[in-house]
Amino acid sequence: GMESGFGSDFGSGGGGGAKLDPGLIMEQVKVQIAVANAQELLQRMTDKCFRKCIGKPGGALDNSEQKCIAMCMDRYMDSWNTVSRAYNSRLQRERANM
Repeated sequence: GMESGFGSDFGSGGGGGAKLDPGLIMEQVKVQIAVANAQELLQRMTDKCFRKCIGKPGGALDNSEQKCIAMCMDRYMDSWNTVSRAYNSRLQRERANM
């Protein structure tokens, strides 16, 4: 009684799940990796720029420290954008060839 009911429910639910598009799953994984990379990049960028720009940590940043950090982050983001543009165009080429 109970078991067959559960089995058929489970089976019909599984049928919907089995049609998951592997391409879609890959996309979602890539997005998650990209988010993780962005968080790590931000962390690294902050560490690097703060170490480079701030001589003596105090309560506030003076003008030159703020400028230094802004410049540092700009440069970092530029190189990050260059890399991610290259990566995205490669992804699009691969998708076109699939």
